[in-house]
Amino acid sequence: MKAAERSNLIATLHDRFVKNTRRHIGITWSDVEARLTEHPKQLDVLFAMEQSGGEPDVIERDKKTGEMVFYDCSAETPAGRRSICYDRKALAARKENKPAGNAEEMAATIGIEMLTEAEYRALQTLGEFDRKTSSWVRTPDAMRALGGGLFCDRRYDQVFVYHNGVESYYAGRGFRGRVTI
Repeated sequence: MKAAERSNLIATLHDRFVKNTRRHIGITWSDVEARLTEHPKQLDVLFAMEQSGGEPDVIERDKKTGEMVFYDCSAETPAGRRSICYDRKALAARKENKPAGNAEEMAATIGIEMLTEAEYRALQTLGEFDRKTSSWVRTPDAMRALGGGLFCDRRYDQVFVYHNGVESYYAGRGFRGRVTI
């Protein structure tokens, strides 16, 4: 990342932090900035989250370690991570009309973890997300072994969890992630 990109990213993160104080009660920007300064390589992860439309924001701090947890906080599932199936095995299973990629590998490339159902529900307590889109969430291994995957969205002021075959993909389905810094 170039110096100007780094500076712009930090300014963007700061602006988002200030505009969304409800997401990080008890956390100060100076604490976040100090953490980012201590871990400059993690700015590349936040930059990739931002570039793919995730709008990362800090939502939690571990009081013992000082680690900051950032989630994708875009109103809809990140635009740069949509129309993908769940994982490599699902992608390989598609015989035709293959999507461009899969959520698990895309998350690994960015350097983030896909949200779990519990994390997704926690995010929804901080705002209203995925009112028009949906997001794959980490699926238990036993369910995945049977060919299923979980995804979530928010409709009718409720958070819903659904299942689908992991090889499926839709223009409005992507995934949300998190990173601990």
